[in-house]
Amino acid sequence: MTENIHIHRHGAVGHLSLNRPKAIHSLTLDMCEAMIAALTEWKDDDAIKAVIVDHAEGRGFCAGGDVTLLRKSALEDEGASGRHFFDVEYKLNHLMFTYPKPIVAFMDGITMGGGVGISQPAKYRVATENTKFAMPETGIGLICDVGGGWYLSRLRGRLGQFLGLTGARLDGAECLAVDLATHYVPHERLAEAKARIISHPDDIEGTLEGQSFAPPPARISGNLELIDRLFASNRLEDIIAALEADGGEWAGKELKTLRSKSPSACKNVLKQLELGAACETFADNMALELRGASRAITRHDFSEGVRALLVDKDNNPQWQPATPEEVSEESVESLYAPLPADQEWKPL
Repeated sequence: MTENIHIHRHGAVGHLSLNRPKAIHSLTLDMCEAMIAALTEWKDDDAIKAVIVDHAEGRGFCAGGDVTLLRKSALEDEGASGRHFFDVEYKLNHLMFTYPKPIVAFMDGITMGGGVGISQPAKYRVATENTKFAMPETGIGLICDVGGGWYLSRLRGRLGQFLGLTGARLDGAECLAVDLATHYVPHERLAEAKARIISHPDDIEGTLEGQSFAPPPARISGNLELIDRLFASNRLEDIIAALEADGGEWAGKELKTLRSKSPSACKNVLKQLELGAACETFADNMALELRGASRAITRHDFSEGVRALLVDKDNNPQWQPATPEEVSEESVESLYAPLPADQEWKPL
């Protein structure tokens, strides 16, 4: 087991608590393996009725996966150890998605990337005033993996495309409004909610309803019509043209954001959501994402994006290709082509 995650049993409730505060609880390989081991054991244990997933301390629920490991893999072993990390992480995502017992995820803080992957499969997803939900992968040349192709493509209208392209952050009220969260509970009531779930695991719904508050108005609700209209196309060039033509303040801000992202990653994400929407099962989607993510980390924009954000921290990535027009259809299509049979993703 690992010190990066606390694993407990409280009577009939299993408890997974992420404990890597200095890295905002970003998932490492050993954390994913420890969660899989615990969930697998509890799945077949009749004494366990439900599972809680939360974080031990600090401002994050989970800020993502171990991107420094992924960059090192791209630079040192042609992405092999990175592909292994994705394989295990996606097995965890799928195990949670198909879990036969209710999982309650407390998204009380930063919930990004890998944090989305371990909260969205939960039957109960609790947002708070501290929630900051985002899929910011286009800023580091990656795709919206960990199930993003499934979740984002199934949100209302074009919201998923907007979130995937821009990396926009949603607060707790916004998560509730668009069904990314099932409940909104103030931070100060979380300890009471968890205690009641532990004492009454057969009435999680009643407990969460009883601790829920009406959230503040969801800001995103006022922008949904704009998002549907301006992000309507599956062609990045069309979206940029629509934002330019609109000329409004909101469109201008999103245009500036979009222009800062990797053009290749943006086109890859649009294709990912198109393919993800057509997947019949979550497992099909995860196989698709392993193809895309394991290849994306070996391409220029991933190591460059991580360099600019986390290594040199100059926030000035030099994307190649530098414009959407230069990103070939072939480079996008090849990202999702089947892998050799022994490398294809399979569930546990």
